[in-house]
Amino acid sequence: MSADREPTRHPALRGGVLALAAAAMFGVSTPLVQLFGRGVGAFTTAALLYAGAAAVGASLRQPVEREARLARGDAARLVAIAAVGAVLAPVALAWGLQRASATGASLLLTLEALFTALFAWCLYREAIGARVWTALLLLLAGGAVLVLDQGRGGQAGLAGLLAVLAATAAWGMDNALSRALAERDPGRVVLAKASLGAAATFALALLAAEPRPVPAAAFGLLIVGATGYGLSLRFYLLAQRTFGAARTGSVFAAAPFIGAAAALALGDRCASWALAAGGALMAAGVVLHLTEAHAHDHEHEALEHEHAHRHDDGHHDHAHVPMPQGEHSHWHRHAPRRHSHPHVPDIHHAHPH
Repeated sequence: MSADREPTRHPALRGGVLALAAAAMFGVSTPLVQLFGRGVGAFTTAALLYAGAAAVGASLRQPVEREARLARGDAARLVAIAAVGAVLAPVALAWGLQRASATGASLLLTLEALFTALFAWCLYREAIGARVWTALLLLLAGGAVLVLDQGRGGQAGLAGLLAVLAATAAWGMDNALSRALAERDPGRVVLAKASLGAAATFALALLAAEPRPVPAAAFGLLIVGATGYGLSLRFYLLAQRTFGAARTGSVFAAAPFIGAAAALALGDRCASWALAAGGALMAAGVVLHLTEAHAHDHEHEALEHEHAHRHDDGHHDHAHVPMPQGEHSHWHRHAPRRHSHPHVPDIHHAHPH
């Protein structure tokens, strides 16, 4: 074993920025789905959203020398994340948005972070310390304040909110399952997941004999899917690569507040002091994650895998002739080592605590 030093860059910063970008795009998509999805069936809405996401995935695929391709062993996991994340979740959300206000539905999506953290702990035993739990509780408290305020005003139907709640649980499972694909090319993951989801929901729309949407609605949903579900998912997967599933999910919980603000901008008139208080609680939770510092002496076992990496991150010191510049991908080996530096539960730091 060797003891060495590592760059002191804050490892949570890049993941936090990526997670916030994903949250912004997905958050704005919620009121837009309601806007363009009026009169459109839930299956058709989901199919158009993920058809747009598939187009983005196809355009963002990287050469094999820069990102790792999907492997045959990933097929079962891709089917699972498509089933929960590209079929169940968007269909439930579309159905719920037809019965609840966009603001109320957006705010309820806060609970996705709680489901993500729970599933990440169950599946990967990701360490969640007092700071992270505090952040989750702040996010949950903010969402609860906002949703209770909406419910007291009678602006959200119970059935619609329950459907949105089901969507948050499905996306929480999707987020946790996707962590195992963080080493793969995000463009290819988006393409595979979105294509499977679009094909399944188009088939369900035909079986349910849903009417065809008008061209304007179909185009709008395709664009929303490309940005809010395609680009957003790409950034989310990149965030998981360096930030961990639980922490990415928690920062991503800013999406409901962003969605609520967008809904208000689009004409949903339900602003209140409770809305401001809930938003402040959520913002405090996000700040806790972005400023998280976690460092201790830890041990790396020997590991062989393939993923995009750089040679200035303190973990990839194998030789090349000539040495490539920037990110590249190939099969490589990590020798055993012990060191101490700030880190998060990424693909190189899955050690127990």
